[in-house]
Amino acid sequence: MAPNSAPLNDRIASILSELTEFINDGIAGYDRAARESANPEFQNYYRDLADQRRKFADELNMQITRFGGIPERDTTIKGKFYRQWMDLKAAFAGSDERAILDSNIYGEEWAQKAFNDALDNYELPDDLRTLIERQRQLSLETYSRQQQMKVALPA
Repeated sequence: MAPNSAPLNDRIASILSELTEFINDGIAGYDRAARESANPEFQNYYRDLADQRRKFADELNMQITRFGGIPERDTTIKGKFYRQWMDLKAAFAGSDERAILDSNIYGEEWAQKAFNDALDNYELPDDLRTLIERQRQLSLETYSRQQQMKVALPA
């Protein structure tokens, strides 16, 4: 980057930080899903997804550093409130596989919005667009698979 591109670098780092907060929400959500699920196959799948999101966050944090930012370790405020709501709901009504999948699907919908918001920014360099698009596509595949899993659950 050119020496006078500091404001652009700051904007790019900010975009990446915001996206990484959503990715970190996914890590927290899938870690939680793995703990709450009673299905060993689902537990393993959720652990794999949490690991995938950790890799996503690592990739984005490397880029944040590249653009002069500080790696993002936090989650969104909305995600924190949602997890608290889910804790409260589970305490009263319990948690079943359908509720876990519903929560995961909801999280993937928010992740897609965050990926799309980042990709809507025309200032992102091509290599970042490619990285974010790859992550977005994997998230979309996860969204589709979890919808299929939900349909396959017994009524």
